[in-house]
Amino acid sequence: MIVFLQAIASTVKPRGRRSTLLLALGCATVGSLVAGRAVAFDASEPRSLAAATQPLTIFKDPQAALRAGLESYHAGNAKKSVEALRYAADGGESLAQWKLGRMYADGDGVARDDAKAYSYFSKLVDHFGEDEPSPRERLMAAGAFVAVGVYYLEGITAAKIMPDAGRAFDLFRYAATYFGNADAQYNLARMYLDGNGVSKDARQAANWLDLAARKGHAPSQALLGHLMFNGEAGGPPQRARGLMYLTLAREAAGDRPTDQWIVELHSRALARASEADRKAAVAMLEYYLTRRD
Repeated sequence: MIVFLQAIASTVKPRGRRSTLLLALGCATVGSLVAGRAVAFDASEPRSLAAATQPLTIFKDPQAALRAGLESYHAGNAKKSVEALRYAADGGESLAQWKLGRMYADGDGVARDDAKAYSYFSKLVDHFGEDEPSPRERLMAAGAFVAVGVYYLEGITAAKIMPDAGRAFDLFRYAATYFGNADAQYNLARMYLDGNGVSKDARQAANWLDLAARKGHAPSQALLGHLMFNGEAGGPPQRARGLMYLTLAREAAGDRPTDQWIVELHSRALARASEADRKAAVAMLEYYLTRRD
């Protein structure tokens, strides 16, 4: 069970202390405004003819191969883990399929290969579209639906997968409603905002963002805050509440390059906010954090 959870758990940046968040807004109140992937060894390169033609006999069964693969991976030997994980995945081990999908999608221990990642994730979607996942498999199953949905949004030339917004929408909606997955809820909201595969609907987008934001999903907090601050969430502007969500998102974003859009949205809102807006946002933020402690 420990190995399983280590393999699928997401890395979540700890929320900053309440004083840090309040300081960000408090300083702004008095006029001080605050202004991923390395490609590793290609484990998919051809092996020798002898190695390629001999069946793997070192594993008792797919479960043993899964354990060996995960142990190698967590020991820092991603290259060695690939063969074991492939054996386990071919034997129907869903966790091995998930892990290989993530490795190929991220270029982690193998050359990045979206076609292979899509293949492994699709097997999981097919499997969990028919069979109920166990409690420990729900996070993995939801992640597979989201991953395949993203691939359908963008398409994969190497796999001859054409963009299909309708299919992506269906996958996101399933993961958002059945699993309550925050990434799926965020992606649905973006589709509603852009009118991509569905009619534009800012109110629907705000509803999905609100669900994800309550789970601490930083991109959803940032986008919802932006919509609220500017009165684009299907109602009048809610500047203080919008600034509160933007501040939460800014704290979670840190200095990661991929999150610079969050930093910029937060900075622009701070620059436009009145002193009354900032004071109200401080009070809302304090109440929000108190409820979550």
